[in-house]
Amino acid sequence: MKKDLNISFVQEDLIWEDPKANQDLFSDYLKEAKSDLFILPEMFSTGFTRDFTETAPHSSLLWLKEQALGHQTALYGSIAWQEDDRAYNRGIWMNPQGDYKVYDKKHLFSYGNEQLTFSAGTNILQTEYVGWKFRPLICYDLRFPVWSRNTAPFYDVLIYIASWPEARRDAWKTLLKARAIENQAYVIGVNRIGKDGYNLSYSGDSCVIDFKGNVLLDAQSEKGRFNTSLSHEELQAFRSKYPFLQDGDKFKL
Repeated sequence: MKKDLNISFVQEDLIWEDPKANQDLFSDYLKEAKSDLFILPEMFSTGFTRDFTETAPHSSLLWLKEQALGHQTALYGSIAWQEDDRAYNRGIWMNPQGDYKVYDKKHLFSYGNEQLTFSAGTNILQTEYVGWKFRPLICYDLRFPVWSRNTAPFYDVLIYIASWPEARRDAWKTLLKARAIENQAYVIGVNRIGKDGYNLSYSGDSCVIDFKGNVLLDAQSEKGRFNTSLSHEELQAFRSKYPFLQDGDKFKL
Protein backbone atom coordinates (compact mmCIF):
# COMPACT_ATOMS: atom_id res chain seq x y z
CA MET A 1 0.00 0.00 0.00
CA LYS A 2 1.31 3.42 -0.98
CA LYS A 3 0.03 5.77 1.72
CA ASP A 4 0.52 8.95 -0.29
CA LEU A 5 -0.30 8.85 -4.01
CA ASN A 6 1.37 11.35 -6.32
CA ILE A 7 -0.91 12.41 -9.18
CA SER A 8 -0.12 14.51 -12.25
CA PHE A 9 -2.46 15.67 -14.98
CA VAL A 10 -2.15 17.90 -18.04
CA GLN A 11 -4.58 20.61 -19.09
CA GLU A 12 -3.88 21.52 -22.72
CA ASP A 13 -5.26 22.78 -26.02
CA LEU A 14 -5.34 19.57 -28.06
CA ILE A 15 -4.15 19.49 -31.66
CA TRP A 16 -7.12 18.55 -33.81
CA GLU A 17 -7.09 15.03 -35.27
CA ASP A 18 -3.30 14.71 -35.12
CA PRO A 19 -2.23 11.81 -32.87
CA LYS A 20 1.53 12.22 -33.48
CA ALA A 21 1.50 15.92 -32.62
CA ASN A 22 -0.45 15.30 -29.41
CA GLN A 23 1.79 12.39 -28.44
CA ASP A 24 4.82 14.66 -28.83
CA LEU A 25 3.08 17.36 -26.80
CA PHE A 26 2.36 15.05 -23.87
CA SER A 27 5.76 13.36 -24.09
CA ASP A 28 7.32 16.70 -23.16
CA TYR A 29 5.12 16.95 -20.08
CA LEU A 30 6.03 13.43 -18.99
CA LYS A 31 9.79 14.05 -19.14
CA GLU A 32 9.95 15.83 -15.79
CA ALA A 33 6.99 14.17 -14.09
CA LYS A 34 7.59 12.21 -10.88
CA SER A 35 4.18 10.66 -10.48
CA ASP A 36 2.50 7.39 -9.59
CA LEU A 37 -0.36 8.23 -11.98
CA PHE A 38 -0.44 10.57 -14.99
CA ILE A 39 -3.85 11.58 -16.37
CA LEU A 40 -4.63 12.91 -19.86
CA PRO A 41 -7.86 14.50 -21.17
CA GLU A 42 -10.61 12.71 -23.09
CA MET A 43 -9.52 11.75 -26.64
CA PHE A 44 -6.10 13.19 -25.83
CA SER A 45 -4.65 12.24 -29.22
CA THR A 46 -7.30 13.82 -31.48
CA GLY A 47 -9.65 16.09 -29.58
CA PHE A 48 -13.34 15.22 -29.24
CA THR A 49 -13.97 14.45 -32.90
CA ARG A 50 -16.74 12.45 -34.55
CA ASP A 51 -14.89 12.30 -37.87
CA PHE A 52 -11.60 10.57 -37.07
CA THR A 53 -10.67 7.35 -35.30
CA GLU A 54 -7.39 5.55 -34.69
CA THR A 55 -7.10 2.17 -36.37
CA ALA A 56 -4.86 -0.81 -35.58
CA PRO A 57 -2.13 -0.87 -34.41
CA HIS A 58 -3.49 2.22 -32.55
CA SER A 59 -0.41 4.39 -32.27
CA SER A 60 -1.65 6.12 -29.11
CA LEU A 61 -1.95 2.78 -27.31
CA LEU A 62 1.65 1.98 -28.24
CA TRP A 63 2.67 5.46 -27.10
CA LEU A 64 0.95 4.98 -23.72
CA LYS A 65 2.79 1.70 -23.23
CA GLU A 66 6.12 3.26 -24.15
CA GLN A 67 5.59 6.14 -21.71
CA ALA A 68 4.44 3.88 -18.88
CA LEU A 69 7.45 1.60 -19.25
CA GLY A 70 9.88 4.46 -19.71
CA HIS A 71 8.69 6.57 -16.78
CA GLN A 72 7.41 3.75 -14.56
CA THR A 73 4.08 5.42 -14.05
CA ALA A 74 0.47 4.44 -14.66
CA LEU A 75 -1.41 6.51 -17.25
CA TYR A 76 -5.08 7.05 -18.02
CA GLY A 77 -6.58 8.73 -21.08
CA SER A 78 -9.09 7.94 -23.81
CA ILE A 79 -8.68 7.32 -27.54
CA ALA A 80 -11.05 7.50 -30.51
CA TRP A 81 -10.67 3.78 -31.17
CA GLN A 82 -11.70 1.87 -34.29
CA GLU A 83 -12.11 -1.89 -33.97
CA ASP A 84 -13.45 -3.77 -37.00
CA ASP A 85 -16.76 -2.13 -37.89
CA ARG A 86 -17.24 -0.36 -34.54
CA ALA A 87 -15.68 2.66 -32.88
CA TYR A 88 -15.40 3.44 -29.17
CA ASN A 89 -14.43 6.35 -26.99
CA ARG A 90 -12.06 4.01 -25.19
CA GLY A 91 -10.37 4.79 -21.91
CA ILE A 92 -7.00 3.09 -21.48
CA TRP A 93 -5.59 2.41 -18.03
CA MET A 94 -1.94 1.58 -18.67
CA ASN A 95 0.14 0.10 -15.85
CA PRO A 96 3.90 0.72 -15.45
CA GLN A 97 4.59 -2.86 -16.59
CA GLY A 98 2.91 -2.22 -19.95
CA ASP A 99 -0.25 -4.25 -19.31
CA TYR A 100 -3.54 -2.38 -19.60
CA LYS A 101 -7.30 -2.39 -19.06
CA VAL A 102 -9.99 -0.60 -21.05
CA TYR A 103 -13.18 1.28 -20.28
CA ASP A 104 -15.53 2.10 -23.14
CA LYS A 105 -17.54 5.24 -22.43
CA LYS A 106 -21.02 4.22 -21.34
CA HIS A 107 -22.95 7.47 -21.76
CA LEU A 108 -22.57 8.89 -25.26
CA PHE A 109 -23.25 12.61 -25.67
CA SER A 110 -26.33 12.55 -27.89
CA TYR A 111 -26.63 16.36 -27.80
CA GLY A 112 -23.35 16.37 -29.75
CA ASN A 113 -24.21 13.28 -31.86
CA GLU A 114 -21.46 11.16 -30.31
CA GLN A 115 -23.66 8.09 -30.74
CA LEU A 116 -23.53 8.47 -34.54
CA THR A 117 -19.84 7.52 -34.51
CA PHE A 118 -19.23 5.55 -31.33
CA SER A 119 -20.76 2.51 -29.67
CA ALA A 120 -21.57 2.64 -25.97
CA GLY A 121 -19.69 0.52 -23.47
CA THR A 122 -21.54 -1.73 -21.06
CA ASN A 123 -19.05 -2.50 -18.29
CA ILE A 124 -17.67 -0.50 -15.39
CA LEU A 125 -13.94 -0.71 -14.84
CA GLN A 126 -12.55 -0.73 -11.33
CA THR A 127 -8.84 -1.29 -11.04
CA GLU A 128 -6.35 -1.55 -8.19
CA TYR A 129 -2.89 -0.02 -8.29
CA VAL A 130 -0.29 0.40 -5.50
CA GLY A 131 -2.99 -0.59 -3.01
CA TRP A 132 -5.50 2.06 -4.16
CA LYS A 133 -8.78 1.34 -5.94
CA PHE A 134 -9.75 3.50 -8.94
CA ARG A 135 -12.94 4.02 -10.98
CA PRO A 136 -11.93 5.68 -14.29
CA LEU A 137 -14.82 7.21 -16.27
CA ILE A 138 -15.25 9.64 -19.17
CA CYS A 139 -16.87 13.08 -19.44
CA TYR A 140 -20.66 12.73 -19.88
CA ASP A 141 -20.66 9.85 -17.35
CA LEU A 142 -20.39 12.63 -14.75
CA ARG A 143 -24.09 13.45 -15.19
CA PHE A 144 -25.22 9.94 -14.21
CA PRO A 145 -24.68 9.32 -10.47
CA VAL A 146 -25.91 5.72 -10.45
CA TRP A 147 -23.15 4.73 -12.91
CA SER A 148 -20.60 6.51 -10.71
CA ARG A 149 -21.96 5.24 -7.39
CA ASN A 150 -19.45 3.86 -4.90
CA THR A 151 -20.63 0.37 -3.96
CA ALA A 152 -18.64 -2.46 -2.38
CA PRO A 153 -15.79 -3.10 -2.94
CA PHE A 154 -15.44 0.65 -2.52
CA TYR A 155 -13.10 2.64 -4.72
CA ASP A 156 -10.82 5.38 -3.37
CA VAL A 157 -10.43 7.61 -6.44
CA LEU A 158 -13.01 8.51 -9.08
CA ILE A 159 -11.61 9.94 -12.31
CA TYR A 160 -13.40 11.84 -15.09
CA ILE A 161 -11.44 12.77 -18.20
CA ALA A 162 -13.33 15.23 -20.34
CA SER A 163 -13.91 17.58 -23.23
CA TRP A 164 -16.45 19.62 -21.28
CA PRO A 165 -17.41 22.90 -23.01
CA GLU A 166 -16.99 26.26 -21.31
CA ALA A 167 -20.72 26.95 -21.73
CA ARG A 168 -21.47 24.32 -19.08
CA ARG A 169 -18.49 24.89 -16.77
CA ASP A 170 -20.71 25.54 -13.72
CA ALA A 171 -22.32 22.11 -14.13
CA TRP A 172 -18.86 20.52 -14.42
CA LYS A 173 -17.61 22.04 -11.17
CA THR A 174 -20.83 21.42 -9.27
CA LEU A 175 -21.21 17.78 -10.33
CA LEU A 176 -17.56 16.93 -9.59
CA LYS A 177 -18.01 18.21 -6.06
CA ALA A 178 -21.28 16.31 -5.65
CA ARG A 179 -19.69 13.05 -6.82
CA ALA A 180 -16.89 13.47 -4.26
CA ILE A 181 -19.25 14.10 -1.35
CA GLU A 182 -21.80 11.40 -2.13
CA ASN A 183 -19.14 8.75 -2.81
CA GLN A 184 -16.73 9.70 -0.01
CA ALA A 185 -13.87 9.49 -2.49
CA TYR A 186 -11.25 11.65 -4.08
CA VAL A 187 -12.48 12.96 -7.44
CA ILE A 188 -10.15 14.05 -10.22
CA GLY A 189 -11.62 15.86 -13.22
CA VAL A 190 -9.27 16.49 -16.14
CA ASN A 191 -10.59 18.71 -18.92
CA ARG A 192 -9.05 20.42 -21.96
CA ILE A 193 -8.70 24.10 -22.84
CA GLY A 194 -8.78 26.05 -26.12
CA LYS A 195 -11.03 25.54 -29.15
CA ASP A 196 -11.71 22.33 -31.06
CA GLY A 197 -12.34 21.66 -34.73
CA TYR A 198 -16.04 22.44 -34.30
CA ASN A 199 -15.16 25.87 -32.82
CA LEU A 200 -16.32 24.92 -29.32
CA SER A 201 -14.50 26.62 -26.44
CA TYR A 202 -13.16 24.80 -23.37
CA SER A 203 -12.25 26.53 -20.11
CA GLY A 204 -10.43 23.64 -18.44
CA ASP A 205 -11.36 23.87 -14.75
CA SER A 206 -9.54 20.59 -14.12
CA CYS A 207 -9.48 19.93 -10.40
CA VAL A 208 -8.87 17.53 -7.55
CA ILE A 209 -11.52 17.31 -4.82
CA ASP A 210 -11.27 15.37 -1.57
CA PHE A 211 -13.81 13.06 0.08
CA LYS A 212 -15.34 16.00 2.01
CA GLY A 213 -15.87 18.09 -1.10
CA ASN A 214 -12.87 20.37 -0.51
CA VAL A 215 -11.08 21.52 -3.67
CA LEU A 216 -7.41 20.57 -3.27
CA LEU A 217 -6.27 21.82 -6.67
CA ASP A 218 -7.97 23.96 -9.31
CA ALA A 219 -6.17 24.48 -12.62
CA GLN A 220 -8.74 27.10 -13.69
CA SER A 221 -7.95 27.90 -17.35
CA GLU A 222 -4.18 27.58 -17.14
CA LYS A 223 -2.15 25.47 -19.53
CA GLY A 224 0.31 22.99 -18.07
CA ARG A 225 1.00 20.00 -15.85
CA PHE A 226 -0.42 19.99 -12.34
CA ASN A 227 0.64 17.83 -9.42
CA THR A 228 -0.88 16.85 -6.10
CA SER A 229 -0.72 14.14 -3.45
CA LEU A 230 -3.60 12.09 -2.00
CA SER A 231 -3.62 10.55 1.49
CA HIS A 232 -5.10 7.08 1.92
CA GLU A 233 -4.87 7.41 5.70
CA GLU A 234 -6.99 10.56 5.75
CA LEU A 235 -9.55 8.99 3.43
CA GLN A 236 -9.96 5.89 5.58
CA ALA A 237 -10.10 7.91 8.82
CA PHE A 238 -12.97 9.99 7.43
CA ARG A 239 -14.85 6.93 6.21
CA SER A 240 -14.43 5.24 9.58
CA LYS A 241 -15.77 8.27 11.42
CA TYR A 242 -18.66 8.78 8.97
CA PRO A 243 -19.58 5.35 7.51
CA PHE A 244 -22.15 6.75 5.06
CA LEU A 245 -21.25 4.32 2.28
CA GLN A 246 -22.51 1.39 4.35
CA ASP A 247 -26.04 2.84 4.17
CA GLY A 248 -26.06 3.28 0.41
CA ASP A 249 -28.60 1.86 -2.03
CA LYS A 250 -27.73 -1.36 -3.83
CA PHE A 251 -28.04 -0.66 -7.53
CA LYS A 252 -28.10 -3.29 -10.25
CA LEU A 253 -26.41 -1.98 -13.38
